[in-house]
Amino acid sequence: MNAVRLFLLCIASMLASASGVLAQTAWPSQQVTIVVPFAAGSNTDILARYLADKLGPVWKQTIVVENKPGVPGTISAANAAADGHTLMMTSNGHTILGVLNKGLSIDPIKDFAGVIQVASVPVVLVVSPELPVKSLKELIDLAKGKPGTLNFSSAGLASSNYIAGELLKQTAKIDIVHIPYKGTPETLTSLMRNDAQISLAFLSTAQNLILTDKIRALAVAAAKRSAVLPNVPTFAEAGLPDYRYDAWFGLLAPAKTPPQVLKKINADIAAIVQTPDAQKRWESLGATPITNTPEQFDATIRSDADKYGKLLKAAGVGVN
Repeated sequence: MNAVRLFLLCIASMLASASGVLAQTAWPSQQVTIVVPFAAGSNTDILARYLADKLGPVWKQTIVVENKPGVPGTISAANAAADGHTLMMTSNGHTILGVLNKGLSIDPIKDFAGVIQVASVPVVLVVSPELPVKSLKELIDLAKGKPGTLNFSSAGLASSNYIAGELLKQTAKIDIVHIPYKGTPETLTSLMRNDAQISLAFLSTAQNLILTDKIRALAVAAAKRSAVLPNVPTFAEAGLPDYRYDAWFGLLAPAKTPPQVLKKINADIAAIVQTPDAQKRWESLGATPITNTPEQFDATIRSDADKYGKLLKAAGVGVN
C-alpha cells in the first residue's frame, strides 16, 4: 500500500512539474495589454508604446497600450487576471496613491508585483515666461514675498511632477498652490497661458518648449547639466543642493503573477532596454536606461512609498 501511495505521489509531482513548465513555455498565449494610468503623450505612454512595438515580435502576440488616466486605470490593472497578460507602465507617483486616496478599493503596494524599472527621467523646474524671474533664487524670493499666490501644475495627484512639486515646497520652504491637470500636455499648456506659473516637468516633454522660449527653465534635478540644456544649472548650482528627486518609470503586474512569468517578462524587456536602438531612444527623451530584478524593483517601490508618504503627511497632504 505504501509503495502504491509513493508511486502516485511521484506521478502527481511529475505532472505538477510538467504543468509548470508548460505554463512557462506557453506564455504569452494571448494579447498582452499594457495599461497606462496617464494620458497619451506622457513619458509613461511614450515608453510603454516603444516597448510594445519591440515586444510584439519577441512574444509573437499583439501588444496593446491602453490609456486609462488616474486611479481607475490602476484599479483595472490590479484587478486583472494575474497571468502576465495585463501589465501596467507607471511612474514613482504610483507609490503615493494609498496616501492620497481615501477608501481605495486596492492596495497600490500589496496588489502589484514589480516587474522591471526601465528608465529614470530628470525633472526640470520651469516657469511661465510671464513670471518676472530668471533664476531659482528669484523664484524662491518671489514665492516667499507672496505666499500662497503662485501655482504649480502637475499631471495629477499621483504624478511624479506632483511629488517633485511638493518636495520643492518643503525643501525651499515656500507656499505655492497645486493645480492638477489630466496629463502632461495640459500641464505645460497651463504655463504657456500663465494659468499656472511653475511646474516640475520632465525634461523629455518640456525641452522643445524651453528651446523655443515658450516656457523658461530655471534648474535641472540631476547630478550634472543636461546636454540638451547646457545653460540651465542643476539645483545644486542654483543654490538648492538639498533638492534631490529621481523620477523612475517601470512595469508592474497584478500580485500573484507567477514568478516564472515575471522573470521572462523582465528578461525580455531588459534585453530590449540594453539595445543600441533603445539607448538612442531613451537619450532622445532625456532618460537614463535602468534595468533591475523584480525583487529589486519591489524593494524600490516599498522604499519610495515610505519616503514620499512621510513627505506628503509632513505637508499635511493625504488621508492616512
